[in-house]
Amino acid sequence: MISSVASSSYWTTTVVVTMFSALRRTPGCSSGCRLPIACRSAGDSSLGSSIWLDCSDPSRRDREIRGPKASAVVRPVGRGCGSVTRRAVLAWDMGAEEEVGYSRCFLRARNGEELLFCIRREVEAGKLSSEIATRLEELYYNYRNAVMQSGDPSAQEIILSNMAVAFDRVLLDVEDPFSFSPCHKAIREPFDYYMFGQNYLRPLIDFRTSYIGNLSLFFDMEEKLKQGHNIILFSNHQTEADPALIALLLERTNLYFAEKMAFVAGDRVVTDPLCKPFSMGRNLICIFSKKHMHDVPELVEMKKRANTRSLKEMALLLRSGSQVIWIAPSGGRDRPDPLTGEWNPAPFDASSVDNMRRLLDHSGVVGHMYPLALLCYEVMPPPREVEKQIGERRKISFHGIGLSVAPKINFVEITAGCENPDEAKEVFSQAAYDSMIEHYNVLECAIYGCKGLNASNSIVSLSQPWL
Repeated sequence: MISSVASSSYWTTTVVVTMFSALRRTPGCSSGCRLPIACRSAGDSSLGSSIWLDCSDPSRRDREIRGPKASAVVRPVGRGCGSVTRRAVLAWDMGAEEEVGYSRCFLRARNGEELLFCIRREVEAGKLSSEIATRLEELYYNYRNAVMQSGDPSAQEIILSNMAVAFDRVLLDVEDPFSFSPCHKAIREPFDYYMFGQNYLRPLIDFRTSYIGNLSLFFDMEEKLKQGHNIILFSNHQTEADPALIALLLERTNLYFAEKMAFVAGDRVVTDPLCKPFSMGRNLICIFSKKHMHDVPELVEMKKRANTRSLKEMALLLRSGSQVIWIAPSGGRDRPDPLTGEWNPAPFDASSVDNMRRLLDHSGVVGHMYPLALLCYEVMPPPREVEKQIGERRKISFHGIGLSVAPKINFVEITAGCENPDEAKEVFSQAAYDSMIEHYNVLECAIYGCKGLNASNSIVSLSQPWL
């Protein structure tokens, strides 16, 4: 296993970005294909005692990327010995038949036309509103086009299977709405909503151009979790699908960690009919986002009381130990600059960071805090502007994504020179944000090229690839 090297100070990091191996063997793979082992040029000892193997394809190479404060060695997955996607798990594989007691129209559909006909039939029966029906049809076409971009020979089967299950789950919730508790635990049976989300999003990821940074730190965090420690991840936020995308990047190496993650989630993903089935498969701490706190003035006090309840529930969770909580201190998804169109992570809210730090400190359990960078907006970008109404239009694309964790940050060390608590709060929040940004830039450099880094401070070098 390749390890990363972390510096001793929070403001300087070294990231090893590891590409994912494929999910299954590709037909026609030669006997020379093996499990993914990193490759390097002769004499290259920059990554220590890892296991290395000479690789035959010089067109796919490792790249070392260095910035002013962070560097990465990135490796492409490649189709090599596996395909980018695998067949989706069908509804009856996840307990749908046993749960509903009969096969719904969506689950009996044999092609896309029949699937869309089922939508119209449910509208005529008064089970679906015309508004939701329109959004489902739009979702079907967008999802179909995105999966077709992958070039997977099983694309048609994947599209039909996943959309049939998604439509069935939406209809089931419309008929019998599910209510989320302040701390929602992922529903895994009789229907496995977690795997439903995984299988739905997996075909949208181009694993050939997807990256994970500091994989060794994920192993370290997983070990701490098993020892009973708590972990807080301060992350940027880019899509509604972030929880599933993070889990997909970690499922081959850190499945325990991925399934344990709890996400601080805004009310929109637990109220939108098209989001709810996916949210039901995640561990969630439900709150009302600051960005939408005042959308309806008469509900402000109710939302504040609900957030207080959720914070109390979170405190109880942390006291029990072995918790990993993901939070986006920005309070919402990143959006492109309206003038330049460039995507940059939104600034962290210092109060949100400080609240999580104090909850961690007061839990009575050993705790750790890590900045986390996520780059995945191409898969499902949010609307250009924050919308008040529930029911946004969803654009979907097949694309590579990236995830990188920075070394843990220590409040006492970072704020040692601060003169008062308010200054310390701001300094710590900014340090967490700056560390996340450094890793985000590395991911951006790996996926899109190094335009975002100053040429005088960055080096992009090529080495040998992964199989």
